[in-house]
Amino acid sequence: MNKQKIQVFVPILFSVAVIMGMFIGYKLHSNMPNTKSFFGAIATQPQNEILHIIQQRYVDSVDNAKLSKASIDAILNELDPHSMYIPSQQLNEINEDLDGSFQGIGIEFNILKDTVHVLHVVEGGPSEKAGIKTGDKILQVDKYNAVGIKNTEDFKKWVKGPKGTTVEIQIMTGGKKISKKIKRDFIPLPSLDAFYMIDKNKGYIKLNRFSNNTYKEFFDALENLTQKGMNQLILDLRDNGGGILEEAIDIIDELVGGDQMIVYTNGLKNPKKEYKAKRKGIFEEGTIIVLLNENSASASEVIAGALQDLDRATIVGRRSFGKGLVQEQFSLSDGSALRLTTARYYTPLGRSIQKPYDRGIEAYASEVMNRFHLSGNADSSKNNSLEVYTTSKGKKLYGGGGITPDIVIPFNRFLLDTNLNVLYKNNLLGFFAYNYYMNHREEIKSFGNAETFNAQFNLDANTLSLLIKSAKSTAQFNDVQRQFIKQRFKALLGRMEWGQSASTLVLNTLDETYLKAVQSLN
Repeated sequence: MNKQKIQVFVPILFSVAVIMGMFIGYKLHSNMPNTKSFFGAIATQPQNEILHIIQQRYVDSVDNAKLSKASIDAILNELDPHSMYIPSQQLNEINEDLDGSFQGIGIEFNILKDTVHVLHVVEGGPSEKAGIKTGDKILQVDKYNAVGIKNTEDFKKWVKGPKGTTVEIQIMTGGKKISKKIKRDFIPLPSLDAFYMIDKNKGYIKLNRFSNNTYKEFFDALENLTQKGMNQLILDLRDNGGGILEEAIDIIDELVGGDQMIVYTNGLKNPKKEYKAKRKGIFEEGTIIVLLNENSASASEVIAGALQDLDRATIVGRRSFGKGLVQEQFSLSDGSALRLTTARYYTPLGRSIQKPYDRGIEAYASEVMNRFHLSGNADSSKNNSLEVYTTSKGKKLYGGGGITPDIVIPFNRFLLDTNLNVLYKNNLLGFFAYNYYMNHREEIKSFGNAETFNAQFNLDANTLSLLIKSAKSTAQFNDVQRQFIKQRFKALLGRMEWGQSASTLVLNTLDETYLKAVQSLN
């Protein structure tokens, strides 16, 4: 089992939720050990001697790098699910999620019928400055032929590169082939999917990760909404797999008063360290609801756990992932890295949120998927009942397996209907939405903004029938399923024109958890 990802795959979901970046506390310690001095005194171990003998005397040729990685993985498998070895060639990409940016040309793309299509252009980025538009087809990147390409990873390697370097691409636009030179730059990876006012009192903020920029993005959004009169906040942390602990701590500090405990960490070789509120927050008095699901992990659970312990927020949704281990990164001599679990984190009341992992990596990785075979209520209360904690207002809380919501929204088993799978097979829904967008671009632009588009756009019955027929399936769809398909289709169109914020706005209109949160505030 690959421990770099813990993935929950539900084919018909709008986007597959992948828990990467459960590396809470990655920058918890600024004084990383010097690799040379750290390992200098360690004597040669039998495993190193064995590898050396194999390399020198084995009957057949061997892949030394593969053997070495296999031995490392075997060692780490004996520890916990989140201690991991990161090969040098993967380290930069994994770090990008935490850095909050990468160096490239600033486009979102997809491969449709063996051709690279531009789906979205980052506003203010290198590609926009070069005149690249949604709908352009990329035919060549420097010396590499992009026509007939199958692997998106190959294309990413071609267009990524150090800031200031130039890449030449050939595109098909408006029926003409044109060459463009694009100077690479830093491309932001926003943590903030969306923020908006729901009505004159209620605001909404959705975060997708905790990177170097997350607190600033959150603060700017929170300040914007409070200036508009927000006194009730819905903070959406669903499908947020975590990231940098200190960013989560700073966010909590804006929401709680005094010098209250936020979180503490403790490990056998890492003494207890407490993190408390230290400044006046800009939203210490307003009402808060936090949205969680099974893909909310680590730093997301720190926020939810602290606000729940302190009677500061109501938690709505489904039980969170259950990841309460802190990793520290050690650089290795060949450019690779070891992320080693060095401590556990605990909520203000002393709850450990880490779910058990004593049954092995396979069982740990499949635990989330197994929840979908249970009813939402039964699963969400499935915690260690021996670990019961009481808040100052008398609320009973549990430890040992994620954050249990105060208001449980069971998983909608309708989403597992196999009839819907046919529309996601081979990205059929995405391809159909892209073609529709290209043929109706001016109509979509005429709405002016995502809010108006969300309120007024409605997919006509004829187009919906064409979409369903394109699946070439005998599956029959009822009215609820048709509404679901129309909403996903609409969200894809909104994303192509206005980005992720538009998609989030559209999807929330029929989202049970979101609607329950709004109702609770009412």
